[in-house]
Amino acid sequence: MDVNESKVYVDVTVDFDSDGRMFPRTIKWEDNRIYKIDRVLSMRPSFSRKAGGQGDLYTIKVQGQEKHLYFERNEESFSGSVGRWFMARA
Repeated sequence: MDVNESKVYVDVTVDFDSDGRMFPRTIKWEDNRIYKIDRVLSMRPSFSRKAGGQGDLYTIKVQGQEKHLYFERNEESFSGSVGRWFMARA
């Protein structure tokens, strides 16, 4: 588990459009349950006050509830990893 116990790194299925924008489609939670993202409501640069970390904040709808999903960019551009997705534990 990450040092910050309120930050949960999650697997996310993502679509990209022709402009390179990311659209998250599903989230795999730490218990291996997969949740379909019903809708992306907004995306903006932000940080997580609760879990810590900075990146892009996606406000999403999952099962009728508004949630926050963050994309934390990797600072090492040549590491083969562009970043990781996380959510704050409720």
